[in-house]
Amino acid sequence: MALKRMDNVGIVVEDLGGAIDFFRELGLELEGQATIDGEWAGRVTGLVDQHVEIAMMRTPDGHSRLELSRFLRPDVIADHRSAPVNALGYLRAMFTVDDIDDTLERLRRRGAQLVGEVVQYKDAYRLCYIRGPEGLLIGLAQELG
Repeated sequence: MALKRMDNVGIVVEDLGGAIDFFRELGLELEGQATIDGEWAGRVTGLVDQHVEIAMMRTPDGHSRLELSRFLRPDVIADHRSAPVNALGYLRAMFTVDDIDDTLERLRRRGAQLVGEVVQYKDAYRLCYIRGPEGLLIGLAQELG
């Protein structure tokens, strides 16, 4: 049996509305929102009595998604948002954009902060990392040529 696709990447946030607004500004589309709870959900995640608000954000090409989750129950027990780029586990999500300078300008108005600087890799890309909503690490890439 072959892998068909990667369906989504999940990110847990405190401010679901703020995260939705930020990723909309980046160019993702809100595909839908829902509340997830019940015995079946706890069997999947291993969290008994969970109650979660989710928003599914889709890239414009329709091939990739971010699932943003805000846990109402149980309480969040760990916070990896301020981990440096060499920390084990989740690192970042990378997005390709048309114009990295314009994207940075728009996202800075939503609180994004440049981590290092915008750099050029050969004649292929301009790249940078930003800290987005709630300190989430996000990569931006602009293809050149």
